[in-house]
Amino acid sequence: MAKLWEGRFSGSQNADADAFNRSIAFDSRMYAQDIEGSIAHASMLGSQGIIPQQDASDIVSALQGILSDLDSGKLEIDPQAEDIHSFVENELVARLGRRAKSLHTARSRNDQVALDFRLFAKQAMTDVQNLLEDLLKAIVAKARTCTDALMPGYTHLQRAQPVTYAHWLLAYACMFERDMTRVQSALKAADVCPLGSGALAGTTFPIDRQETAFALGFGSVCSNSMDGVSDRDFAADALYALSMIQTHLSRMSEEIILQCSWEFGFVTLDDGFCTGSSIMPQKKNPDIAELVRGKTGRVNGNLIGLLTVLKGLPLAYNKDMQEDKEGLFDSFDTVSTSLKLFAPMIETMTLNKEAMRQAAQRGFINATDCADALAKKGVPFREAYNITGNLVRWAIGHGKTLETMTLDEYRQFSDLFDESIFDAVNLDNCLNRRTSAGGPSQQSVQAQLQAWQQKGY
Repeated sequence: MAKLWEGRFSGSQNADADAFNRSIAFDSRMYAQDIEGSIAHASMLGSQGIIPQQDASDIVSALQGILSDLDSGKLEIDPQAEDIHSFVENELVARLGRRAKSLHTARSRNDQVALDFRLFAKQAMTDVQNLLEDLLKAIVAKARTCTDALMPGYTHLQRAQPVTYAHWLLAYACMFERDMTRVQSALKAADVCPLGSGALAGTTFPIDRQETAFALGFGSVCSNSMDGVSDRDFAADALYALSMIQTHLSRMSEEIILQCSWEFGFVTLDDGFCTGSSIMPQKKNPDIAELVRGKTGRVNGNLIGLLTVLKGLPLAYNKDMQEDKEGLFDSFDTVSTSLKLFAPMIETMTLNKEAMRQAAQRGFINATDCADALAKKGVPFREAYNITGNLVRWAIGHGKTLETMTLDEYRQFSDLFDESIFDAVNLDNCLNRRTSAGGPSQQSVQAQLQAWQQKGY
């Protein structure tokens, strides 16, 4: 297949170098964006009188035919083409003849590829935004079913203080809501049209950049032609947003993996999201959650990969930028698949509320409440903390819990203890007295759920 740039060269390219240079294997994914951009560009060339209006109309019709044939499979992309831009242009010339060659007037592959990549990023981030919406709805819906599921909250993976499973779920909802903000920011960054930047210095033709930007759904045009062809911040923004989503999915996966183990037994995943062992017939493995956790490495790696490509590039376009796409394609596919699986996995998992409560009854997660009870009687908190610490150590040595100790045993540590201590260390009371905004009490969680409902979840 003829190269778009071969006029300058008298010899043929080294075969290995040609293969190394070729990007059709991955940028063919952007064929629809490439044709969409060319249609807008051709229409603008015609309306501005840069090429005959009839030629522009015929080019648009031919491009629409190519798109239709590619969508249907009637036309297959030539794997020997240098890139998707070359393939489409050569196919257009084959169908329309010499007039098709005017399509590239006032355009470079540099602003063309930047345009295609921005169009892809916009669509990708829109799709991820919709998938995040689905996940948030699944999490909030599940939280509404378990506001009474008292469980230990953890720090350092040690039982710490009483919360509910609903409160735990809504913590992840907050994370994914922040991810939504990052996705929207990445969308905004991509919503700038580079078409008209040319190779780096614009064009001498009287183009209308606003016309093409409007036709392609962009909110604005880039303000500097050199930046227009070399800016990949939008791709880094998208990769960062995707990395944070996958990181949050990984954190949630880690906890679900623990929760569905025999040691915890808090949840049971639906069989549709687990696999078995080839040798141990009793096994039910949370493989989907484990794969989501495992794939985080590649998503985070793609972000670092692009940042490393960009770190030393001089203006304007450099062929290094050919390395910008595969990472974003891969991260988008990985995160999208993870999100598509995660929402139904949350929806279908069942909760063992009794196991959660039994775990809460062990581990002295009401110790802070014991110290608070002394502090409310005038004991400085640090002193109350030390008294309670000594009390807990004694209880562990004597096989007791704060609920099963007698008043006389309490009073060994402070004369200020009275019958009210049993009300103070009651787990349900410990939970529901935590009414501070954002806290784990049923009252506070209901307020959180009401806020989520007002957001549409």
